[in-house]
Amino acid sequence: MVSNLTRLRFKATSRTGETSAHLVRPEAAKWLFVLGHGAGAGINHPFMEAIAASLADHRIATFRYNFPYIERGRKRPDPTAVLTATVRSAVAAAANEAPDLPVLAGGKSMGGRMTSLAASKTPLAEVAGLVFLGFPLHPIGKPETDRAEHLKRVAAPMLLLQGTRDRLADLGLIHEVCTPLGALATLHVVDGADHGFHVLQRSGRTDDEVLDELAQAVANWTLTLDVS
Repeated sequence: MVSNLTRLRFKATSRTGETSAHLVRPEAAKWLFVLGHGAGAGINHPFMEAIAASLADHRIATFRYNFPYIERGRKRPDPTAVLTATVRSAVAAAANEAPDLPVLAGGKSMGGRMTSLAASKTPLAEVAGLVFLGFPLHPIGKPETDRAEHLKRVAAPMLLLQGTRDRLADLGLIHEVCTPLGALATLHVVDGADHGFHVLQRSGRTDDEVLDELAQAVANWTLTLDVS
């Protein structure tokens, strides 16, 4: 599907100044996904580019953006307050660029978690649902659910896409997190995928096929959302 790429800048926070964003909009787009990156990679990471392309194939536009520390070339993430403020600024900037499209927000790993933290404090205006591409539930080897406690305070529908080999999210614990959330949480399990949604060759699938599965799952889920 033909898509247009627009390179943008917007003010992340008053203290950190502007940061970069890429808007990928396919023809006949139906949704806009405001997509935050993981802790160690920005908007030009191969996964971020690839998932944007796959989502475009399913008529979902993406507005992927850099958190300020990545924009400044640093490795250590900004304080949580800066990250969540950037999420809010990104959602506002994205909605301004494509006011005709209903909005999803979330992201890869840390980007998704920071979006949910922001939404747990004050709902994100105009956002119909949150999408987590590998929710980082716990450190490797330290299974716990503390990082997901705030999800109980999120009022928007949530889609969690999790791989069975994700070492940052024990699948049993992910189920425990989703159960009390009831109808607000939808879990899509990607067989054989790790935290970066890579699959082993012996799985019989390719990473591109997994990316298409992720995009299709998001597209299917949007059909359940109320955008009236």
